[in-house]
Amino acid sequence: MEPGNTTWVSEFIFLGLSQTWELQAFLFLVFLFVYTTTVVGNLLIMITVTSESQLHTPMYFLLRNLALLDLCFSSVTAPKMLVDFFSEKKVISYQGCMAQIFFFHFLGGAMVFFLSVMAYDRLVAISRPLHYVTIMNTQLCVRLVVTVWIVGLAHSISQLALMLPLPFCGPNILDNFYCDVPQVLRLACTDTTILEFLMICNSGLLDVILFFLLLTSYLVILMMLRSHSEQARRKAASTCTTHIIVVSMIFIPSIYLYARPFTLFSMDKAVSISHTVLTPMLNPMIYTLRNQEMQAAVKRLARRRLVCRRE
Repeated sequence: MEPGNTTWVSEFIFLGLSQTWELQAFLFLVFLFVYTTTVVGNLLIMITVTSESQLHTPMYFLLRNLALLDLCFSSVTAPKMLVDFFSEKKVISYQGCMAQIFFFHFLGGAMVFFLSVMAYDRLVAISRPLHYVTIMNTQLCVRLVVTVWIVGLAHSISQLALMLPLPFCGPNILDNFYCDVPQVLRLACTDTTILEFLMICNSGLLDVILFFLLLTSYLVILMMLRSHSEQARRKAASTCTTHIIVVSMIFIPSIYLYARPFTLFSMDKAVSISHTVLTPMLNPMIYTLRNQEMQAAVKRLARRRLVCRRE
């Protein structure tokens, strides 16, 4: 298209999850409950770990940071989606769309690498139990967390650097409820084959490699448990199982979305909902339901709150 005849897109229109008013009202209630549960659950983990001295260990320090990531990650897409259920025209500006892509991949990338840090923490705890506190000291944990956020930022900047130069001259309709690279890239009025390949390598291939390495590391950890006592083996196995569930919930949808050509499939919206809305809600539920220490800490926190109110 000649530059003089180009009409630049200033906004994108979401098709959303449904065009039926009754279904949109029902979905609003469902996702309002999901998002509220996500916020409350992750805040509860953060408050409990912060206030309970017994949970001031490397594992719970990392769990608190995962809760922060879950809370921020879900807030990138969920509030806009909830507002759009009552909007006749679901619109987002070009700048807003690019900002959503930036924060989505910043937090999502940080979360993917953060799971690697949590796997390393479990590996040290199982293989070097006597030196665990010394190795996973506060300084190392803080450095690891900061590194993860920096890596997530670098990943997001690399994605956005490839997106920003693209010309968008119409159409501007996104068959989704949020802005993401695969959908937006399809709307560019230029050949994006090379960019698509680069982004698949940047996100999809990286997801596949990390997922394989994480599953392998947890398999190694479970094999190491043979030499431990039955009680220690049961506790460590429960923790590792929880981590494997969370890793699978995050990586499998991500691999489906980014490790293939960016063509539209009927399952895309369902997988996107799982990836962006459901997983951040289920993470705190899984950790609290399967972790007796966390359950006991939450009960102690609730009792203290009740005593304070009575006084």
